[in-house]
Amino acid sequence: MLLLLAAALPGLLWDAPPDTAPALREAGITRVLVPRARLSAWQNVAGISAEPADPQPAVKLRPPGVNYRIDLGSASRSPWLDLNGWQYQRRPQGRFTYEAKGAQAALAAAEAFCYGGSAMVHPDDAGLKPFAQMLEFLRGVDKPDMPALADIGFLDDGSPAAGEVMNLMMRENLLFQIVRQPDPKLKLNVRLGTKDFPLEDAKNPGVMAHAVRAKLTDEKRSVRIYGSLVVVARVTVAPDGLRVHLLNYAGAQRKVDGVRVRVLGHYEKHRLAAAGSPGEELLDFVADTDATEFTLPELKTYAVIDLSR
Repeated sequence: MLLLLAAALPGLLWDAPPDTAPALREAGITRVLVPRARLSAWQNVAGISAEPADPQPAVKLRPPGVNYRIDLGSASRSPWLDLNGWQYQRRPQGRFTYEAKGAQAALAAAEAFCYGGSAMVHPDDAGLKPFAQMLEFLRGVDKPDMPALADIGFLDDGSPAAGEVMNLMMRENLLFQIVRQPDPKLKLNVRLGTKDFPLEDAKNPGVMAHAVRAKLTDEKRSVRIYGSLVVVARVTVAPDGLRVHLLNYAGAQRKVDGVRVRVLGHYEKHRLAAAGSPGEELLDFVADTDATEFTLPELKTYAVIDLSR
């Protein structure tokens, strides 16, 4: 069990020489992934376990965060989120790397863990401590490998356009899974190039994401987020209920206050774990017949809410 859990945690990619070990130890880092050429030099460094890594074949991901695009004239004031969840869904067996500075390193680690991805995070010096703190939190989150809940089946043709549509659906908190054929068990199936989802509309992924949302309808969405445009949810299924993952993509800059969440289904019990906010409790928890709602007072970077009956 411990080995399985360790395998689910993101690794710290470090290509600096061993004389940087004091900085690692001070930040709370005890394990690093190093290029093979440096492995022998790291073998006998006190307090640091070094393992070989080859980042070259890994898919390079954008550092997660928010781009408010203040220099871009637009009718929409919605911030642009740099998120990578759809990349993990497209390549479930893939290997990924992040170049992350400062607090972005913690958000990158949380994102990789949230989506069950195999990732290496390459931080700068300022990112060492945030990464170590997030890793410590993730070690305390049990049962990381649970199947994801989906409302939508997306037939991914592998094109850049399909990738952008998935990216925007994820930003809109539309829960989807990639399918090879339409799945009648899901509430909606989306194939680009059909009458309902023409390829012309896919040239504007935002338009397509809104079309998917309208076709699904908000009433059928398994999860909805109120009060923030920078929080993305993922929902996984546990034997006795659901786990709601919340990622704050502005977490490298600021926390979000008062996140209201609505989940389909009646759940009377709940348990919250929030990175950087020990002891925090959910507010205004209401379990109606068809849906459960609650408020997270503040979300710094990543939170996990377990709901059960």
